Amino acid sequence: MVTKDLDYYLNLDWTLIEGDDLDFEGRRYYYIEIKEIPSFVFCAPTAQRARERYKEQLRWTLAVMLEDGGHILEPGEEDPDREKLCR
Repeated sequence: MVTKDLDYYLNLDWTLIEGDDLDFEGRRYYYIEIKEIPSFVFCAPTAQRARERYKEQLRWTLAVMLEDGGHILEPGEEDPDREKLCR
């Protein structure tokens, strides 16, 4: 049986959504979102920095989610709540 601990979740093949935008002062920033964790977003001044550092925030986010005890949607898993919203 697989132990679904922090290391397990950190090593999943998460669906990354990368993009860029402008802040309120017109400066470009880069972000990474994770499709399976709608509340997750990491921003950095460069795309390279975002890719290098998002896992640190992912670690904190997953730790809180595990402590909270709720279900963590894994890559490839259907979100039952999303289906309800679309009907």
